Amino acid sequence: MSVAWRNRGLGLLLAAVVYAADQWLKRFVTGPLGLSYEGDHYDLLPFFDFTRTHNYGVSLGMLEATSPEMRWGLVGLTGLIALVVTVWLLRERKLGEILPLGLILGGALGNIRDRVVYGYVVDFADLHIGNFRPFLIFNVADAAISIGVVIILARALFMREKPAASQSGTEAEQAAEIPDA
Repeated sequence: MSVAWRNRGLGLLLAAVVYAADQWLKRFVTGPLGLSYEGDHYDLLPFFDFTRTHNYGVSLGMLEATSPEMRWGLVGLTGLIALVVTVWLLRERKLGEILPLGLILGGALGNIRDRVVYGYVVDFADLHIGNFRPFLIFNVADAAISIGVVIILARALFMREKPAASQSGTEAEQAAEIPDA
């Protein structure tokens, strides 16, 4: 197995772990923890609570699905995005490029499953400082997608490929190192 395929396998494994963690935690919050209805709340830490909400849209509540047609349209759109991310992941070779795609893929699949099964995405993570809430209520899938996108953007902005030294440049450097007799 080549290094590239091992890296791709790790990316797909990360996607599966994110998906499983997202689904498990959603089941825990809505089952044993008892947040059965939208708006149910469980105090956990002074700055972090579980508050169940239903997200009928996509990022930041945009494209809210107000009909069955819109719901399935969002499933199709997010499914297409997940397919593009999968193809992208399978074309990459470097682990640093693959792992963020694995985060995005796992998160997308977790939210797609919710939308198919419930018609909405279950969100529950409520990060706050007193009454100030710097983020909307989110879930593991949302966090994985956001982290993956930030890593991809940071790598695109700050990681540059080093240009390959030209043959003539290498020969010139070698000649400069040889002392004259």
